[in-house]
Amino acid sequence: MRADARQNYDHLLAVARDVVTEQGADASLRDIARRAGVGLGTLYRHFPTREALLEVLLRASLDELTQKAGELQTSSSPDEALASWFREAVAFAHRYRGVVALMAAAIADPGSALHASCVTVRSAGTRLLLRAQAEGMARADLDGADLFALIGALGWLGDQPSFAPRIDHLLGIIASAVLTKPASSDVKGERRRRIPP
Repeated sequence: MRADARQNYDHLLAVARDVVTEQGADASLRDIARRAGVGLGTLYRHFPTREALLEVLLRASLDELTQKAGELQTSSSPDEALASWFREAVAFAHRYRGVVALMAAAIADPGSALHASCVTVRSAGTRLLLRAQAEGMARADLDGADLFALIGALGWLGDQPSFAPRIDHLLGIIASAVLTKPASSDVKGERRRRIPP
């Protein structure tokens, strides 16, 4: 890609990230193009579908979550690692309104542009869960699909104005239910910082 084309592509992505953060996964592609100062055709040349655009936007965040899981696996106790990563995954799901539905659909559709990234993140979380289970620190009746579903559920609740102020509290409750021994600083610290009802 030529330098000027790369610069235009990066600018388009930066604008798209802002618009999707503001409006959610259903953000208007026309609005993205208008704010970027390009025609809709230019946007479609780079991203032929909404899913293709979201895949590029979300891939970096999903890759960061995967990398974070690897770091936590070697630097934290199994319960602390799982609780910390779970919190970050929920924050990601909440950051882009509407992404939960896309991720749930993508995980079940190998043809989806988001499928590989979602499967990789779910696998990273599963490894943390299995490690905690092997040490007797997490419920044995959960699997990676359950963990992914809990992240999605909390992400969806965060999108609802009436529930959003309680997300930290609910996250602490879910993390305590997943762990057989609460993560000492992560879960309790979150309880202390939670927003009152």
